[in-house]
Amino acid sequence: MNNINPARPDGTGPMKEFDKEKEVVRLNPISNGTVLDHLPIKSAPKIIKLLKLDFNESVMAAINIDSKKNGKKDLIFIEGKELNKKEIQKLALLAEGSTWNIIKGKRVVSKNIIQMPKETSGVIVCNNPKCITNNEPLETKFTIEKNKGKCYYCEREMNMEEIIKSLA
Repeated sequence: MNNINPARPDGTGPMKEFDKEKEVVRLNPISNGTVLDHLPIKSAPKIIKLLKLDFNESVMAAINIDSKKNGKKDLIFIEGKELNKKEIQKLALLAEGSTWNIIKGKRVVSKNIIQMPKETSGVIVCNNPKCITNNEPLETKFTIEKNKGKCYYCEREMNMEEIIKSLA
């Protein structure tokens, strides 16, 4: 491989490097924001949609890449955004055990394991049509235990598949 790293067509700096011999893609790190690592494979598109990431954030996803820890993983870089409590709770319902890193000044300042919340508010939509949260302007509340969620108001139990389908 030659040592020339040509400029991008728009003149904004060097292009990313691809080494065919090593099959390595090197990407510039984000300066400030969030990195979601060790995500379940093929979950990145679902997570990007769930977190409602739009064109206000610069988002980069790597899907089904090699991982020393899990064999394969997904990875998401979100420039300029730190996730809030509700977003982390949603993420935990899809990717428990993954890591959530806060980046500032191109350095990791916080590294956390994503853990299943014991309770959520305003995250899960109750699938009981008669639940008060589906008929009044009231934020939902759920307790999470043993891969099931229970509505605080109507006591409807939902399994993880139902919970994931209902995420607000």
